[in-house]
Amino acid sequence: MEHQITNMSTMKFAKITQIILGIVMTSNLDVSAQQYISRNVNVSFLSETLIENIIAENNQSSSVLDMSNGSIAFQVPIRAFHFDRALMEEHFNENYMETESFPNSTFRGNIKNWTDDFANGETHDIIASGILTIHGVENEVSALGTILFEESSWTLNSVFHVDAEDYDIKIPKIVRDNIASFIEITIHASLSPR
Repeated sequence: MEHQITNMSTMKFAKITQIILGIVMTSNLDVSAQQYISRNVNVSFLSETLIENIIAENNQSSSVLDMSNGSIAFQVPIRAFHFDRALMEEHFNENYMETESFPNSTFRGNIKNWTDDFANGETHDIIASGILTIHGVENEVSALGTILFEESSWTLNSVFHVDAEDYDIKIPKIVRDNIASFIEITIHASLSPR
């Protein structure tokens, strides 16, 4: 009799576990259906001065957009920025960005004016606000951009400026005229369902 009770308890436990796992898996599917991701976001920057323009491009950044609430996040591997000149790339990583200590830049925030109406196939203006971390320094930022939903993917574009000084990036006096203190950042992301 005791053996029968144990077997019944084990069966009940197994059935309850199955139900819980089913609920968890279903809710995970719902969440992922609302998330769109990209692992090849294009992030470029321009330092424009009278002496020279410095341009770098990175196609290895990643992003995730949660449709349920408009939250958005980016991760940008600093070493993935490439320049026309190898020496410039080396100085960027070693002297300015200290990439060994600060390998990634991140943004975590929300599209402030998020609405489900954005999925109507038209381009919409957006404002993304959140915490931008560069060189280990966090700052609250807001950036203007556009968003477009078509053929089951979201396209995000934004151009904004960051001040190197706000992120404790030191520019030596000897090259101060060659490097702009305000750097123009351009982001282009195409995100697909997770």
